[in-house]
Amino acid sequence: MGRGRQKAKATKVARKLKYFSPATDYAALERELVSRSSSTESDDEVDYEQLAAKYAVDDDDWDDSDIDDAGTSRRS
Repeated sequence: MGRGRQKAKATKVARKLKYFSPATDYAALERELVSRSSSTESDDEVDYEQLAAKYAVDDDDWDDSDIDDAGTSRRS
């Protein structure tokens, strides 16, 4: 097949896909969207207070003697 025929066939397929509209079951779509939104509401909440407590660094543990002139920590 030459390039012209190949391009024409691709254009024909693209046009079919562009204007193809299958029957849409809006009731099934609504059921799916409602079930997803009700189950994900509690999953999206993040307990920031718990995360802050987990990763908190007490500034009193560090003093200027722990950091050298290059600004890096001398602790191992």
